[in-house]
Amino acid sequence: MPLGALFAGAVDALEGAGIDVSALRDAGRRLVVEGADGVTFITTRPSDVPTYVESGAADVGIVGKDVLRERAPDVAELLDLGFGGCRMVYATPAGDDPTPAALEHLGVVRVATKYPVTATGHFAATGRQAEVVKVNGSVELAPLVGLAHGIVDLVATGRTLRENGLVERESIFESSARLIANRVSRTLRAEEIDALVARMEGDR
Repeated sequence: MPLGALFAGAVDALEGAGIDVSALRDAGRRLVVEGADGVTFITTRPSDVPTYVESGAADVGIVGKDVLRERAPDVAELLDLGFGGCRMVYATPAGDDPTPAALEHLGVVRVATKYPVTATGHFAATGRQAEVVKVNGSVELAPLVGLAHGIVDLVATGRTLRENGLVERESIFESSARLIANRVSRTLRAEEIDALVARMEGDR
């Protein structure tokens, strides 16, 4: 289970599929929660969900498509759950886009991001050379203080971009919450996992 922005939607999606999530709603600070019917819930950072599923510590998980694109874990992606919608974008300060000038004069554009694989792939796919700077905190700061020409980041409403004087220049992909499964579990527990997928599909 992903903590943070996707948590409430993930709980609602499981409840809609007929899973008793009452223990999860009242979990407090517990990271492992025993639910009804022998179900155990593990809560963790969204970026760690694929790790637990890939290793087999969890049979199934819920995580954003952005994490799957960045991490490329060896898991089975089963279902687009239809919530947590947002998009990965390239943004720069408002006004003239500094990207063409940077490419013309420097031959490279400097991009700050929490998603280095995604950013590198996007610029390579569009035939442009990018120097990607990995940051972990408020990536919007980077172009404001001259660390980078632009940023690649996940955007929901765009409010944070606007409040920091940034504008979206390119949309890279749409993201939403996905149901994933461990590949061995997908085989050994196929009947249970198929039933879960069917119930979650039916709830949408």
